[in-house]
Amino acid sequence: MNHIFDFLFGQYSEYQTVDIILEIVAVVFGFLSVWFSKQNKIWVFPTGMLSTIIFVYLLFKWELLGDMMINGYYFVMSVYGWYIWTRKVDETHVTPISVSNSREKKISVIIFFVTLIFVFIVYKTFDKWTSWVAYADTLTTGIFFVGMWLMARRKIENWIFWIIGDVISVPLYLYKGFTFTSFQYLGFTFIAIFGYLAWKKHLNNNPVTV
Repeated sequence: MNHIFDFLFGQYSEYQTVDIILEIVAVVFGFLSVWFSKQNKIWVFPTGMLSTIIFVYLLFKWELLGDMMINGYYFVMSVYGWYIWTRKVDETHVTPISVSNSREKKISVIIFFVTLIFVFIVYKTFDKWTSWVAYADTLTTGIFFVGMWLMARRKIENWIFWIIGDVISVPLYLYKGFTFTSFQYLGFTFIAIFGYLAWKKHLNNNPVTV
C-alpha cells in the first residue's frame, strides 16, 4: 500500500506546501467549471478562469510550456465564451447549443494544425523537444484548443474533443508527477461523457439550425 502511495504522491515531498494547495484549489475550480459546462451554466467561465490563472502560474514555475499555453488559451477563450454565451440572438434568447456547421469544422481543423506547428516551434525554441512527452503535449494542446473554441461557441462537438484529450491526459500527468491533476482529468473524462449526453438530449429537445 505504501508503494502505491509513494508512486502517486511521493513527488509532492519535493514541492512547496503552497504549490500543493494551489494545485488542489485549481483542480477543485476545474471540476466546478466542467460541471457547470455540463449543466449549460454560465458559471463555467468564471470558475474556469480562476482554475486557469492558478495553473498558468504553477506550470510556468514547473517549466511545462505546453500545459501553460493550454491554460493561457483557456483564459482567453473563457472571456470570448462568456461573451458568446450571453450574447442575445434576439430579444429573448441567447446563443443556443448547436451543431458545428461546415465553416466551423474547417476552422477547427485549421486551429488544430496551427496549434501543432506553434507548439512545436515553442518547444524547439526553448529546447524542450527532448522526449515523447513533447509529442503528447503537442497533440493534447491541439485537441484542447479546438475543444475550448467549440465550447466557447456552444457547439456540442466540444465534448468529443474534451473526452479524447482527457483520456490522453490522465496517464500523461501521472507520468509527469502531478497526481492531483491526473485525477482531475480522470474526473473530467466522466463529466465530459455525461456532458455530451446532456447536451445531446437538450439539442434533440430544442433543435436549431445555426
